[in-house]
Amino acid sequence: MKTRVIIVDDSATMRSVIAAHLQADPDVEVVGQAADPHEARQLIKELVPDVITLDIEMPNMNGIEFLEKIMRLRPTPVIMVSTLTQAGAEISLRALEIGAFDCVAKPSSIAPESFSTLAEKVKAAAQYGCKPRAIRPPARFMSIANYEPDGRLVAIGSSTGGVEALIAILSKFPANCPPVVVSQHMPATFTKSFSARLNKLCQPTVSEAEDGQKLELGHIYIAPGDCHLEISGRGYHKIRLTHGEKVNGHRPSVDVMLKSVANSYGKDAIGVILTGIGCDGAEGLLAMRSAGAETIGQDAASSVVYGMPRAAFELGAVERQLPLEKIAAQILATTSVRQKVMAT
Repeated sequence: MKTRVIIVDDSATMRSVIAAHLQADPDVEVVGQAADPHEARQLIKELVPDVITLDIEMPNMNGIEFLEKIMRLRPTPVIMVSTLTQAGAEISLRALEIGAFDCVAKPSSIAPESFSTLAEKVKAAAQYGCKPRAIRPPARFMSIANYEPDGRLVAIGSSTGGVEALIAILSKFPANCPPVVVSQHMPATFTKSFSARLNKLCQPTVSEAEDGQKLELGHIYIAPGDCHLEISGRGYHKIRLTHGEKVNGHRPSVDVMLKSVANSYGKDAIGVILTGIGCDGAEGLLAMRSAGAETIGQDAASSVVYGMPRAAFELGAVERQLPLEKIAAQILATTSVRQKVMAT
């Protein structure tokens, strides 16, 4: 059975480009196209698509307003299509909060292949269904009883659904948390906006990683879009950003980051694999476990897409599989000298 898609975009050229990419996959069928939400509304009623691709900036009603209506009145998996601008990134993050399955950037000179994974994401959206959700950071930060970090590094990899999962975890970390490195599959520009949003929601300092940075307590480093993040050195650890070939189709790649952590930190680290399409991070997490590090995988029930965590689990890389709501407490308990963590 083919995945049936409706394309909503005010540009006829962009509709054609999206349709060409989708119909190149034999398992995807474009059943309708609309220039604005008003046209789209009727098509959705008539055709009942499996997935909708939705432009953010359109006349009459913008994509965010229309997404809210879809999630409220006729929940359907939606892939947002955004420009690679600061404003586009911020609105895309808002779309994920409302319930968009994922966001892709429109092709540009700095991201000419941004639609290369579009068909894969559309099929995943149809497979995993629509999960309307809203990010609700805790009203109060987690209360840590005598929390004192034990010197370990925390390395987290994520993809589709990772924005919400990372907020759920990192917003519970105390100001003196262990150094944390994160590789989230996300385009350039988007990671800067995401880092800024996390910095407002979290007690630790959250920033887009910079080449040569020293890893410090109370800091969370997000891999920039289009860069691999690696950890170099032993004893004196620092961040290394590279523009090497994509790994598993991604840059940043979770595998690249986790393998470097295994080499640099050995048993003195914790690896975490969260929701996402594909298998990126499975081999890296296995390398960490083989080096003696503790490893955690998000469980199927709480994952937007149980792809990356499943691949890691089936490879034997996951030591402990947990629902999303328990991962932060487990990380903190494991990295605490006293191992006394209490959520309030």
